[in-house]
Amino acid sequence: MKKLSSIMMIALAACTFQACHSGAKDSTAAADSANAVKDTTTSGMTGIAVDKDDAKFAVDAANGGMTEIALSKNAMSQSTNDKIKDFATMMVTDHTKVGDELMAIAKKKNITMPDSVNADSKKVIDEMAMKTGKDFNKAYVDKMLADHKATVSMFEDASKKIKDPDLKAFVDNTLPTIKSHLAAITAMHDAMK
Repeated sequence: MKKLSSIMMIALAACTFQACHSGAKDSTAAADSANAVKDTTTSGMTGIAVDKDDAKFAVDAANGGMTEIALSKNAMSQSTNDKIKDFATMMVTDHTKVGDELMAIAKKKNITMPDSVNADSKKVIDEMAMKTGKDFNKAYVDKMLADHKATVSMFEDASKKIKDPDLKAFVDNTLPTIKSHLAAITAMHDAMK
């Protein structure tokens, strides 16, 4: 009986160890998972003060902002085009400010946020870092154009669907900045043709 009990404990420990180490999640997936299990009926240290869709938006917006900051920091050092460098500097400044605002809301609402970009964004950042010269400039401008089109769409959709008043105000206050980024990168993209 004692031997059987010891074997069962070892098997249970092995299963627990395997479960804890199976497939490491990236920071965004980990944040989404943490938010999914939080109780939405309470707020404070154990609960989350927003619904799961609002939390998912916050996590996705944070990942997008961190990705654009990382790509833009690369552009500031890798590009030889002054207009691209100026745009990249604006991106780092604006997205850092917006990211700080979003993090303050997330903290207040007990939303777990990613501390780094997700695996897909990391792959893009690494691929872009390998490019140089005109190839880098084109890739950066194309990526910023695509990302800003998607981000404007995401924020316009969120403006209609977000339930939390603080997140809604954040979305509505941030949208004009993102639209101005889209206009600037569209003009730059069109000038490169």
